[in-house]
Amino acid sequence: MFEVSIEPRWSLRLPTGEALAGRTMALLLAVAEQGSLLRACAAVGISYRHGWTLIREGEALLGIPLLLMERGKGSRLSPLAETLVWADRRIAARLSPTLDTLASELEAEIGRVQREHDRLLRIRASHGFAVETLHQWLNRAGVLNELRYCSSSDAVAALALGNCDLAGFHVPGGEFEREVLDHYRAWLQPAKQRVIGLATRRVGLIVARGDPKKVFGIDDLARGDLRFINRQPGSGTRLLLDLLLRKAGIQPGQVNGYEQCELTHAAVAAYVASGMADVGLGVETPARRFNLDFVPLQTERYFLLCDQRRLGDPLLGQMLHTLRSPQFHASIDQLPGYQAGHCGQVFELDQAFAGLLGRGVPRGGAKPRPRGRRESTGAG
Repeated sequence: MFEVSIEPRWSLRLPTGEALAGRTMALLLAVAEQGSLLRACAAVGISYRHGWTLIREGEALLGIPLLLMERGKGSRLSPLAETLVWADRRIAARLSPTLDTLASELEAEIGRVQREHDRLLRIRASHGFAVETLHQWLNRAGVLNELRYCSSSDAVAALALGNCDLAGFHVPGGEFEREVLDHYRAWLQPAKQRVIGLATRRVGLIVARGDPKKVFGIDDLARGDLRFINRQPGSGTRLLLDLLLRKAGIQPGQVNGYEQCELTHAAVAAYVASGMADVGLGVETPARRFNLDFVPLQTERYFLLCDQRRLGDPLLGQMLHTLRSPQFHASIDQLPGYQAGHCGQVFELDQAFAGLLGRGVPRGGAKPRPRGRRESTGAG
């Protein structure tokens, strides 16, 4: 089947209509990643001379340097160029879940036409890098699927209401496990549902390279000199933050920036990388991709929830085959902070959560609470 890719594009224009060349932006991004103009030109696929021409043309257009030269150190990005690179990364980080969801819907529609049938695996999931990897592998294996990103709560609610086949959600281990499960309790049906292990992932504080503000733990969020960037209400990461703050005896109002929100882990990392915040809470992968430091706080397990009756479905069987392959495990393990622990294993809910759901949940499952709001993308 075809893979659909949708990437955000933006431009920087003068009132006269003149614009910074798109190739120049790509070159600046490569300089940020490669550390030198010479290596950046090789990565972009242009000559060193052409690279300098693009830089000089951009500087002439903007009236300010894009690269700074230091004897013996080569070239580095100017403050303006760093801002342009940050803007590009932040746009991509903020929009990627929405665009990925739309791309998946288009893939599914094209697949239906190709195969002249409409059977597909409908996945609703909290955004994460393991489930993103799974979607890519399913496409390559020819498994027709539709992945829509939403909050963990919306995902499990959609499954309980019959609006999807798999729901991706995450649960921290240890002392907060029961309280987070209580949050999902209304939609979990131990007698009828099963969970499939996907990965474990580390969650922690994302801080600037070198940790200049000396952020060592959740207690530091109460410091007045720190600017925090939060996740949106309803996300599983926001729920975990509130539990961590409560344990530390910190009121949300004491956290400078508690009401400032981004929709994805990557967007939080981009916000910190820009210098607009000193610290955020998120998974480790985007912190490493943005060359930031990471202070681990919790380990979460990411599951795919399904109806027990669907386990014999051929599409779900193909997915399980993918999840259990050593090659897929290796692709998860290479994500910073992720491990393919229990990947592809099917558990009863009481088995996966050590009986924590037994209290107060009828064997037939609780009646789902109606949800009046639409699915929100990018929560996790």
